[in-house]
Amino acid sequence: MEEIKEKTKNLCAHIPVTLHDRVREAQQRSGMTLNEYMTRLITEYYERTEAITMKDTNTRTLALQIPADLFDALDRYLAEHKLTKKEFITGLIRSALAEETPDEA
Repeated sequence: MEEIKEKTKNLCAHIPVTLHDRVREAQQRSGMTLNEYMTRLITEYYERTEAITMKDTNTRTLALQIPADLFDALDRYLAEHKLTKKEFITGLIRSALAEETPDEA
């Protein structure tokens, strides 16, 4: 099945050199292209912002620290599968709960 890609548009902004260097280093470690990395970074920013401003109080934040190499591998996996961390982790949790309690999931 052929993947349908969304149209893209260039976004250019001047940022401090130290921030630029930091972004490029993280992008290179992630194994993603700059386009992929910036898309993921901006998308995750807006997802977090929307989650914070949501009026629905039926959400909770899940935060944890994992080894850097596992984090980078996860970023690569998510980029390849076009998933956000939220989509991926939520899917894992739902799958695990469905296995434990098939009638309640």
